[in-house]
Amino acid sequence: MKPATGDDSDLLALARGAFAGERDPWANAANAAALVYELLPDLNWAGFYFLRSGELVVGPFQGRVACVRIAVGRGVCGTAAQRRATVIVPDVGKFPGHITCDSASRSEIVVPLVSGERLIGVLDLDSPRRDRFTAADAALLEPLAAELVTACDWTLAGIDGF
Repeated sequence: MKPATGDDSDLLALARGAFAGERDPWANAANAAALVYELLPDLNWAGFYFLRSGELVVGPFQGRVACVRIAVGRGVCGTAAQRRATVIVPDVGKFPGHITCDSASRSEIVVPLVSGERLIGVLDLDSPRRDRFTAADAALLEPLAAELVTACDWTLAGIDGF
């Protein structure tokens, strides 16, 4: 397990600094994934899936090799995308239809990226520890997702609807 390297309360301020003056979605998503991975303890994956041609396609991330494509409505990422709501899964083994990209993952949180009514994608975090994610994590990650959505010019990304 990776130890925390900083105070997670710094996450939003650091993200704002990384996004300052940069509108490129891929650059900002890459920095956001790196910040999350570095600052939050007990993660084995942190990254993004973006909606392209009607499915979620892996974007910038930190961690092991990931599943490349996920159908909206399938697995934790697809469920969060379909609901447009954060999904916290304390034990992925008990989540119906969970997609195993990394067999070491035991819990997961997925936060949707939404601009107005448009789904852009999701922020996905996995942990090798069961019960890793809480409402406090959602309260930390949802503003980060909103900040990323606002910081980027999504017409540059080839995301559905932009």
